[in-house]
Amino acid sequence: MIALIAGSGGQLGRALQATAPAGVTVIAPAEAEFDITDADAVASVVADARPTLIINAAAYTAVDKAEADEAAARRVNVNAVGLLAAAARTAHAAFAHVSTDFVFDGTAHTPYLPDAAPNPVSAYGRTKADGEAAAVEFHGHPLIVRTAWVYAANGANFVRTMLRLMAERAEVRVVADQIGTPTHVPTLARTIWALTAKGSTGLWHATDAGVASWYDFAVAIHDEALAAGVLVRPCRVLPIRTADYPTPARRPSYGVLDKTATWNSIGPARHWRDELRDCIKEIARG
Repeated sequence: MIALIAGSGGQLGRALQATAPAGVTVIAPAEAEFDITDADAVASVVADARPTLIINAAAYTAVDKAEADEAAARRVNVNAVGLLAAAARTAHAAFAHVSTDFVFDGTAHTPYLPDAAPNPVSAYGRTKADGEAAAVEFHGHPLIVRTAWVYAANGANFVRTMLRLMAERAEVRVVADQIGTPTHVPTLARTIWALTAKGSTGLWHATDAGVASWYDFAVAIHDEALAAGVLVRPCRVLPIRTADYPTPARRPSYGVLDKTATWNSIGPARHWRDELRDCIKEIARG
């Protein structure tokens, strides 16, 4: 298998390279060499790579900025997806695309099944939902993997932000009424590889196991970081309501994804707390 990765420099792109199975040749051009918003550039890179699989690990993820500039988000999250999907179809390659729990409105009280109807409440969510549709329209039979709350030892993410704030401040305040599931990026990467190896197509969900609020997640980050020596002093973590921390974009209050089909196919994921502990230990090692 020859796998071409778009978005190779992001946290998922790096994880896909690190977890690639034996027998897979990974081609991971830098963003400067692979402008996925340029049709000619996409066609040229795909023609040179001759992939049997294209994985789109690139996305516009600035949720609040998208409210003021939805067109910028749409160029990456919709238009570029169409270009990659069409190029994969032309190359007779499989196409895997990553989406998000933000395609849902967060009004559910039980985990969202893959076939639940999208109803995004933000510009970012709209572009990701439209990106799913573009993947289907321009490829025909893509693999679409929805995930949530992704973090890694490196890069810009909630874990790194919390560690920085906890080191700088005596207390941090974190929203406690938004519920979802943290996802250590190696979990997502391994899921994508496992599903593509089985030739899976359609909609699938992938996160770590368990459920948490952002406050729960922050408390766990604090405790694990103290235990690992990443934090040298305690920091108070205080719960607040979403209404106490207004943002330009609405967030789903409930974004838990049902992974039953995924786990039945490739095996269950570990609990998010176990994955977080591994991530914090990686950070401690430097």
